[in-house]
Amino acid sequence: MSKEGSLDAPTREPIAWKDPDFYDEQKLDAEMRRIFDVCHGCRRCFNLCDSFPRLFDLIDNGPTGEVDGVKSEDFPKIVEACTLCDMCFMTKCPYVPPHPFNVDFPHLLLRHRSVEVKNGHKDFTQRQLAEMDRNGHVAVPLAPLVNWGADRDNKLTRPLMEKTLGIDRHASLPKFASQTFVRADSKSPIAPNKNAPAFGKRKAALYVTCFVNYNKPDTGMAARAVLNHLGVATRAAYPGCCGMPFLEQAEISRVADQATKVSKELVKLIDDGYDIVALTASCGLMLKFEWPLIVPDNDDVKRLSEATFDIDEYVVDIAKKEGLPDGMKPLPEGVTVHLPCHARAQNMGPKAAEMLRLIPDTPVDVIERCSGHGGTFGVVTKTHSVAEKIGRPVFRAAVQQARGHIVSDCPLAAQHIVQNVREMMAKDGKDAPVKEPEHPIQILARAFGLVENVT
Repeated sequence: MSKEGSLDAPTREPIAWKDPDFYDEQKLDAEMRRIFDVCHGCRRCFNLCDSFPRLFDLIDNGPTGEVDGVKSEDFPKIVEACTLCDMCFMTKCPYVPPHPFNVDFPHLLLRHRSVEVKNGHKDFTQRQLAEMDRNGHVAVPLAPLVNWGADRDNKLTRPLMEKTLGIDRHASLPKFASQTFVRADSKSPIAPNKNAPAFGKRKAALYVTCFVNYNKPDTGMAARAVLNHLGVATRAAYPGCCGMPFLEQAEISRVADQATKVSKELVKLIDDGYDIVALTASCGLMLKFEWPLIVPDNDDVKRLSEATFDIDEYVVDIAKKEGLPDGMKPLPEGVTVHLPCHARAQNMGPKAAEMLRLIPDTPVDVIERCSGHGGTFGVVTKTHSVAEKIGRPVFRAAVQQARGHIVSDCPLAAQHIVQNVREMMAKDGKDAPVKEPEHPIQILARAFGLVENVT
């Protein structure tokens, strides 16, 4: 006998992407209608993202007022608005497994995208943006030229990119660094602090992530500076991208390939006594949760998922178990901490805020809501305006808080928020106190006086 909702912890079934039925269009259509009917009767997620309002509008404006009045040809409108943030599954839906309704809305829409990809429907621009390692290898040696062309104020290139590639001219694009974090780390060796309580007790391999490696090595330098100051020996590790950009494009086989390749290398470090510490929320989510659902029989992936920490989670764990060295200085200008969806979906609590509250006499405000960015979702023209709409409550909250720093474990979310905060404050004739988006670990590095090690 089914019950209304469930108090049991959510469980998630492996993604059956190798099963031919996964791509059967009639069976997919039936499953989408089954789950949409559950959502129609519940509607708890009406304000979570744009997928649900689109679904409910299609139902309410249809001829029957029920799911049977919605045309299958309109389903892509619902799928388009999903960023695979997993928040409906993790925080809202009372019908996720083990409930017999067995609702997994994000993976349902991922299945729809997979069928579209199998049928040859691929977005060229988003597909090319997903090639993070290739793009990074090409762009880093040409960073000044690439960054010039991608600059939002470039009146020559950005309108052209919008017209030919569908990249919205108003969206901020990540800058590329002139050298990768892996190279910067190797050129500047660092040793753990012998006077720290954790000295000799931990070793951490920093899973660099594509964004930190190619776009923001400052985050990696801050992470290693902090961990070494806490007494933890570190080394950089980057066998390749986690594959989240491929997952967003429903190229699940590509994700499986990355999972197999990267986990094979990282388990060697686990065997050598290293903890694996991810520097970007989406990558931590992939290693901990998504990979085991995509390649559930891979022992390397299983071991890696159990040995992976988010960087904020790791520092908080050290603070609780070994303790921190003295010497943190207050940051009276305060910090606005955005908790991105892919950090919240790791079910570890607000670790970024918990970590920054270790800093004495420093105001810490928390925004626990989606920024709307979602990888390429916030970049391409067809969904940029939706990303702006979803993120608007976040922007307004950050403006009202007016702290000196805005941080997020998702670098794209942080950039998206800071851009919009600046624009909103400029309309009111005010200068934004925030200069650049930051990662929480950079704030802790500043509080410890390690800034010289991260710039």
